[in-house]
Amino acid sequence: MPRRTSRTALDRLRTPGRLTGFLKSASICVLIAGLLSPLAQTASAAEAAAPNDYCGGQCSDILPPGENGNATLAQVLLNQAFGTQPDHAEDQLGPYANLAKGYPALTNSTIDTFFNDASFGVASDQVASTLSPAGRTDVTIVRDKKTGVPHITGTTRYGTEFGAGYAAAQDRLWLMDVFRHVGRGQLTAFAGGAPSNQGLEQQFWRNAPYSEADLQAQIDNAVAANGARGQQALADANAYLAGINSYIDASDSGRYFPGEYVLTGHKDSITNAGTIDHFKITDLVALASVIGSLFGSGGGGEVNNAISLMAAQERYGVTKGTEVWESFRERNDPEAVLTVHNGESFPYATKPANAQGEALPDAGSVSTEPLVYDPTGTGADQSASAASATATANALTSAKRGMSNALVVSGKYTASGHPVAVFGPQTGYFAPQLLMLQEIQGPGISARGASFAGLSMYVELGRGQDYSWSATTSGQDIIDTYAVELCQDDYHYLYHGTCTAMEKIEQKNSWAPTTADSTAAGSYTMRVWRTKYGPVEYRATAGGKKVAYTTLRSSYLHEADSIIGFQMLNDPDYVKSPQTFQSAVQHINYTFNWFYADSTHTAYYNSGNNPVRASGVDAEFPVWAQSAYEWKNWNPATNTADWTPASAHPNSIDQDYYISWNNKQAKDYATASWGDGSVHRGNLLEDRVKKLVAAGGVTRASLVKAMADASLADLRAEDVLPDLLKVVNSSTVTDSTAAAAVSKLQAWLTAGGKRTETSAGSKKYADADAIRILDAWWPLLAKGIFEPGLGASLYTAMQANLPVDESPSAAHGPTGAHAGSSFQYGWWSYLDKDVRAVLGESVQGPLADKYCGGGSLTACRDILISTLKTAAGKTAAQVYPGDTLCSAGDQWCADSIVQRTLGGIKHYNISWQNRPTFQEVVEFTSHR
Repeated sequence: MPRRTSRTALDRLRTPGRLTGFLKSASICVLIAGLLSPLAQTASAAEAAAPNDYCGGQCSDILPPGENGNATLAQVLLNQAFGTQPDHAEDQLGPYANLAKGYPALTNSTIDTFFNDASFGVASDQVASTLSPAGRTDVTIVRDKKTGVPHITGTTRYGTEFGAGYAAAQDRLWLMDVFRHVGRGQLTAFAGGAPSNQGLEQQFWRNAPYSEADLQAQIDNAVAANGARGQQALADANAYLAGINSYIDASDSGRYFPGEYVLTGHKDSITNAGTIDHFKITDLVALASVIGSLFGSGGGGEVNNAISLMAAQERYGVTKGTEVWESFRERNDPEAVLTVHNGESFPYATKPANAQGEALPDAGSVSTEPLVYDPTGTGADQSASAASATATANALTSAKRGMSNALVVSGKYTASGHPVAVFGPQTGYFAPQLLMLQEIQGPGISARGASFAGLSMYVELGRGQDYSWSATTSGQDIIDTYAVELCQDDYHYLYHGTCTAMEKIEQKNSWAPTTADSTAAGSYTMRVWRTKYGPVEYRATAGGKKVAYTTLRSSYLHEADSIIGFQMLNDPDYVKSPQTFQSAVQHINYTFNWFYADSTHTAYYNSGNNPVRASGVDAEFPVWAQSAYEWKNWNPATNTADWTPASAHPNSIDQDYYISWNNKQAKDYATASWGDGSVHRGNLLEDRVKKLVAAGGVTRASLVKAMADASLADLRAEDVLPDLLKVVNSSTVTDSTAAAAVSKLQAWLTAGGKRTETSAGSKKYADADAIRILDAWWPLLAKGIFEPGLGASLYTAMQANLPVDESPSAAHGPTGAHAGSSFQYGWWSYLDKDVRAVLGESVQGPLADKYCGGGSLTACRDILISTLKTAAGKTAAQVYPGDTLCSAGDQWCADSIVQRTLGGIKHYNISWQNRPTFQEVVEFTSHR
């Protein structure tokens, strides 16, 4: 059995993590024998009639590790003791992993070796089971033999949604329960007080501290604002909830509910005492707040921006310091890769000529607002404090790791004349997966694809009858920071001249040890002070005045609004063209890039409620909480304002091709996160797809190959290392250590600069030494090049805006290490621009100074060789120090992807790939 993975946020949600030390194998076998009651309903063969499907067998998808994310106590114990897997818990992991070595020989006919056939319906000889949930006559759930995906077919709208809820609970009940508690800030009380559980609930509750009344009001407002569609969404949600709760009752009485409920003390394995709480409609809003915060809320970071700007001004003076800061910010870098690359401009959050209302903090006065109060026991120990600090940093950064990529090619450049798309979200890797696959067919609904567990009343990413769609995180700025001037005391502030009390929102949690989590007892209170301008995140002085810095997000109090857009995407009578697709996703208020393909057209649209800011406000920095600097027509009671019109959002129809990997959307369209410069991981797709389009005759296989090739590329090696070696080789390298390192790096580049196994399953990298050297060299390089010129203080401050590196083995973002996604944020563009400038090459949008060696090629070369020698001398154990999964020095394992256990079932780790978690390959052959 594989060892357990490291306990970072989300990871430690595993419930039976200590079972192997708690129960011996013999006692497990005895217990299992007493638990082998019926585990599932009886299957019967039937044929599901395929609705209108215009994909001609050319739609495919994949979502590891497997569809089945529920396991009874017996199945959990068998997995812990012997590694056995429940049916369909792991059957998509192998095909997904095998693409890393199998893609070079890929053909159209072998795509489904690595993907699932995503055609509608199930052939009669492939039906594994047919269920009429709760004995209903208006819906059936058919599951196929290969993957166990539910194909839900209803004759009434209510029955269809009831079936969707029932199927969701069959496949993800425990996960859904976990995340409704995360969204409510109640995870530790539900699943245990492990430090990472503490950190997770703190990270999300800080951003969305909702009361029950807040959650209900969001539903009421979304329904009221959307007429008949709002009423339909409410009816769908209630039917969906009825299906979930019907499964809860059936599995409870039949004793085939997820075993995690026993292991966490919610149910008794002998008497069946205890309850599994029914889901209610406000739980769906709590779930949506977590998903929106993880993947669809661009912005924030204004206080960190202010701190680094002031550090630059302290170092260089106001004028030069501002110039330096702006050059690193790269707001509108002319060398940045763009999704809309036809030159069209979409100005948003651009730098004003004369900034108004800025409220920069006084130097050294900023402190982060505490979230945790009155901790006891393990809520107050060192591990808890560290987890809390990490959660705070993740919650407040502008570097939102939303991930995901897309490659879409117009039919003009394909072999068939039909558009081809390969796209999907990178949502991390979990067991069970956050997403689940399903097909839903019923009145007004016809789709197959992936949905977040607990929000699967509609397919959120997938295909309709004759079109497909997907999304990537966009990250444009919909979060602003306001400085509210305090009055009377620290909990009153001036609102339009009136001293106003802040609202105190609290969540009190306590926990005790369980079989799943032996963390000793503890408790704490999470407390947020809320203003009309949003929750308080920092305190400081500004111009000598005491202030609280708050964050206002346009989707705050509107977590439920996007349901209308997803409803439209599933409606075959609504989406019939690229224009109606764009109209549908305009109803999604989270920050996403949306892509579309049918048999003739492709399209793109950037969604999100982008606020119309007051004239002169710079979105990069905090502004005073005064009416002159508020969003246009902002209503604090409802958090509504004027949003920029749809035409102002980057959008396009039938561009030659589209790529997206969380890169800049279009010219003049600023994103909140840093790093949209000359080198971005989007370039890995751009370079490959552009080459394919130039040659013409693109196929599904060739586009998958481009994606897969990029997924193994080391961005630093492909786009920065060649210029670094130019500097190093500008004269003969005489030092033997440096020369040997250069030789290895050059050989790796010649081989393609990829992080790939010597052969499938070898668990050893080809060019392992070169990879080790670059992993060790990069942070030394960045420091050696930039710290002398910037100074230690400014160099450190800039890293709070943009981390230096994000290699595959690094622990980064809410999912920690072993997460697959890499090279989203780093200083690759800075090194690229600076080294090219030192080489005398043309640089558009250069940095304000030359940093490497002060601009001297000789001095720069000395820095590179000195740091290279140091890096070459680092052992594998030093570069890859190991964790609870990997031994020190195990390079492949350090990079490897782990399905982080959110329940009781563990899976093997797979070789690193930088690709979507759920992925579609589509080419429609005809249209309605």
